[in-house]
Amino acid sequence: MGAPAFSTPTLQALLDDPAYDVVAVVTQPDRRAGRGRKLTMTPVKQMALAAGVPVLQPSSLRDPDAFAELAAFQPELIVVAAFGQILRPNVLELPRYGCINVHASLLPRWRGASPIQAAILAGDPITGSTIMRMDEGMDTGPILAQAAEVIRPDDTAGALSQRLAQQGARLLIDTLPCYLEGKLAPRPQDDAAATVCRLIKKERARIDWTQPAAYIERMVRAYNPWPSAFTFWQGQMLKVGRAKAVEGEAEPGRVVAFERGAAVGTGAGLLALEQVQPAGKRMMSIADFLRGRPEFIGAKLDGC
Repeated sequence: MGAPAFSTPTLQALLDDPAYDVVAVVTQPDRRAGRGRKLTMTPVKQMALAAGVPVLQPSSLRDPDAFAELAAFQPELIVVAAFGQILRPNVLELPRYGCINVHASLLPRWRGASPIQAAILAGDPITGSTIMRMDEGMDTGPILAQAAEVIRPDDTAGALSQRLAQQGARLLIDTLPCYLEGKLAPRPQDDAAATVCRLIKKERARIDWTQPAAYIERMVRAYNPWPSAFTFWQGQMLKVGRAKAVEGEAEPGRVVAFERGAAVGTGAGLLALEQVQPAGKRMMSIADFLRGRPEFIGAKLDGC
């Protein structure tokens, strides 16, 4: 079970391993995306179809017909990676070996829907992957295995997600044999140490220039590629694709000249802009953006 690109390395690893027979893939329904609002398959569906694996796309597994369709495959194990639906007890209890989740954090830190973004935003030095047996809670099930991954100073959510997707897939394949043979005892999580992250909404990516520059830099990286940190200039949205906290001082939201580009005052320090995207335009370097826009220097950005 999965949907986004994060899920595909896990599916590919299972397809490539002769020890496992992938009888079906469960993913989200096709949705309209892009400027043309074209009906688009999930990356997991595309991979499954290419491999000749049957695909189920229920709007919700709470639907009795959807559950019956899943149960007809008589799965011995269900592997979940970024599926996007809460599994009810009837699904959790369906397979002989339960439901195993590939989660992109070192649980119990960052239970929830956005662990990669949350780790970057919080300034965590390390994150990782967890293989866990699912229960009825939100990422509260017992842990089978974990692997750590350093968060690099320039990591975006997109870059870190790619590494964790590969790491999680490898960890799953390494873990399953011992688990299925009964040689691996799941260990309970420490609920007292748990932190929780929410589903990301676009409005959370709006920059508050009264925050410190270091925090806003992490915010820019955490929300890259989606939904992208943004502010407003001249009444139009301006996305910030890449930026760096630097020393200096200016009124929060005030644009000042910085080296050959521009920086913005924050609650503590300056945020040097490196890549921005005006409304209706492509992402571009700050140097390209400033050409023909001298009035940007000295402007006040409305992000508060």
